Amino acid sequence: MRDATDPAAVSGPAIEVAGLRQRYGSFEAVRGISFEVRRGELFALLGTNGAGKTTTMEVLEGYARASEGTVRVLGLDPVRQRRALRPRVGIMLQEAGFLGDLTVAETVAVWKGMSADAGRPPAEGDVLEVVDLANKARTRVRQLSGGQKRRLDLALAVLSRPEVLFLDEPSTGMDPEARQATWEVIRGLKEKGTTVLLTTHYLEEAERLADRLAIMHEGVIRTYGTVDEVVSTTGDQITFRLPRPAEPPFLHGAAPVIANRQVVYTLAGEAHPAVRTLLAWADGQGLTLERLEVRRGTLEDAFLRVVEDNR
Repeated sequence: MRDATDPAAVSGPAIEVAGLRQRYGSFEAVRGISFEVRRGELFALLGTNGAGKTTTMEVLEGYARASEGTVRVLGLDPVRQRRALRPRVGIMLQEAGFLGDLTVAETVAVWKGMSADAGRPPAEGDVLEVVDLANKARTRVRQLSGGQKRRLDLALAVLSRPEVLFLDEPSTGMDPEARQATWEVIRGLKEKGTTVLLTTHYLEEAERLADRLAIMHEGVIRTYGTVDEVVSTTGDQITFRLPRPAEPPFLHGAAPVIANRQVVYTLAGEAHPAVRTLLAWADGQGLTLERLEVRRGTLEDAFLRVVEDNR
């Protein structure tokens, strides 16, 4: 990895996408998207199945040429300048083609031998320690679980200490403990200066790890920003149960949704001023609001709103 004091290593975004379109015959999988990923940032690209996430990753990784628009990774064209870029990039695909009869250690050794040198790679044992597979070094790959194979994928992707790391659904097939451990590995890489572009269907993963994110739907980026900025578009939610029939007021423009005396408000902003108004109304009615709960909007709320608003 380049020294962070090298001006060439820190100038400009790590990833630049401008007006990217990708077509397969008459089908347009990606429809004119633009975004940037800053150096040292973890950026999550989210979306429904078929939204265009993996297609976008394939273009950035140099596996496909863009139909229109420009993409740059570390200032380089990932197709035309692939030879110069490849040693500086790590890639974890959704599925890797392992040789099942090789052991884990042999797989790492073979991969190291085939990879271009991008500096001083860690020893095989070190990288297996990082992904918690050291105790499986002599195990044949075909004997690994799905989650363990994903951790081996990650080990190979970070073997040469890449400046930019592409992670396509990195924790698929992992149990909760392994997923948490993988998140710690990714955080550690980021803290050391690696730029990470991540796709995932686990919204909690994006919420825990991402500095910024984009949500795609039908080939278009529908929302884009920090986790807090994206979540803030959903507003907070207030829920409670009425002890008897009543007509709750509008709260700062939000109408109550009532079903069997259960009341839900979805607000345009923060809940604090609305709660004051609600409690004053309840006092005036002589009501005690049962099971009153105030919940911050979540990334899942933002994701579902994108889907609902673009049906």
